[in-house]
Amino acid sequence: MSVTAAMGFEAAGVAAGLKSTGRSDVAVVVNRGPLKAGAAVFTSNRAKANPILWSQQAIQDGVVEAIVLNSGGANCFTGSFGFQTTHQTAEKAAELLGVSPGDVLVCSTGLIGTGDEVFRQKVLEGTERAIASLSDDGGVAASEAIMTTDSRPKRSERSQDGWTIGGMAKGAGMLAPGLATMLVVLTTDAVLTSDEADAHLRAAARVTFDRLDSDGCMSTNDQVTLMASGASGVTPSQEKFRALLTEVCDDLAAQLQADAEGASHDITIRVTNAASEHEAVVVGRSVARNNLFKAAIFGNDPNWGRVLAAIGTTDAAFDPYDVDVWMNGVRVCTAGGPDRPREEVDLTPRATDVLIDLKTGPASATIRTNDLTHDYVHENSAYSS
Repeated sequence: MSVTAAMGFEAAGVAAGLKSTGRSDVAVVVNRGPLKAGAAVFTSNRAKANPILWSQQAIQDGVVEAIVLNSGGANCFTGSFGFQTTHQTAEKAAELLGVSPGDVLVCSTGLIGTGDEVFRQKVLEGTERAIASLSDDGGVAASEAIMTTDSRPKRSERSQDGWTIGGMAKGAGMLAPGLATMLVVLTTDAVLTSDEADAHLRAAARVTFDRLDSDGCMSTNDQVTLMASGASGVTPSQEKFRALLTEVCDDLAAQLQADAEGASHDITIRVTNAASEHEAVVVGRSVARNNLFKAAIFGNDPNWGRVLAAIGTTDAAFDPYDVDVWMNGVRVCTAGGPDRPREEVDLTPRATDVLIDLKTGPASATIRTNDLTHDYVHENSAYSS
């Protein structure tokens, strides 16, 4: 049920004609309360889409009554017309729901630099139709309406001690960190203040969405939103809520990784014994963004030399001649030199595990990425985005 798994939420997804395929393209998620607490994190790209600019203002009071999302158009670099479109979308939803426009968040995804009166009208009509179709089992339809190049919807839900967290996500490309990495809506019926929601969301995003680095390209429209209804009447401990929220976010991040455009390998890079968590992340990301390494994995080649070369571009503390590297459980490099024969490494499965031991400290971090394939190049040359 995705975002309607938690009590107090309704959702819908409808086809408004934004997609040439005729598939659903406008989603609405509404918090019926009794609490209306919310938090959001956004792309750190300086080039921000109009919905991001709007939502960054709207979230300031920590109140979120509803969120409207459209696929089929990013509404980015569309000037004042585009911002007015976002504003009118929030106003339309607010009018129909009887709430303040400033408590309605807006998200868009799709082609950058396009938008006209027809686009605006379709978004507004889709918003009206979606609100008319709201139901407490509409989470599935909503998750389908936000898809772009996704091959399947991403949904997750967890329950514990009488309260629930549900979520939906979209993303199959341009997945790189910047607080958020795609469009995600998370809901909970736990009793939570907006300050608590903000702290928990930032902590969870930091170790999940923020460490999904599919292709190193950061979007202009990334937003992750958490809405709390308090409908369960249960106030979980801060530790339990953060742990379960992180679990849901991690599940969605893994689903996004598995649906990355054109990918044939899901690569998990684990960096251990780093001097600090920051340096572990820097090292992992340097490997995740190395096209030579990613191309080697596509070719099922356990080329550990490309791993060491990528690490060497960072300023992390380590001795290049005292690093160990494992690939799918086989130590192919030890102390900066060859270890087990490459023939022992089986890279034919989609799941690929790379373990890097820096031997400089107690910290660790995990980065998710994908290989670089012909299909990725083809899809991103054929689809303007």
